[in-house]
Amino acid sequence: MKEYRRTVYLNLLMSGILNSYLADIEEQAQERFERIVEQMKQAQGITEQLKADNAWEWVGRMNNIQACAREIVDKEIIYQ
Repeated sequence: MKEYRRTVYLNLLMSGILNSYLADIEEQAQERFERIVEQMKQAQGITEQLKADNAWEWVGRMNNIQACAREIVDKEIIYQ
């Protein structure tokens, strides 16, 4: 924000609400990330049974889902 949206950053900093604004954005991003991960897990059929049967496949698929969710959240919330 400091680099890409300097005016907004300075306004928030000078008004004393920068920290609360950033905390709110972080909370929104975390909630959106968790929702996306759950939706993608359901869509791809990733279950606790898969985790028990084939842990390596589960880890790989979860890492992929989390990376995709992180990209979505970054685009939608962080770098908007």
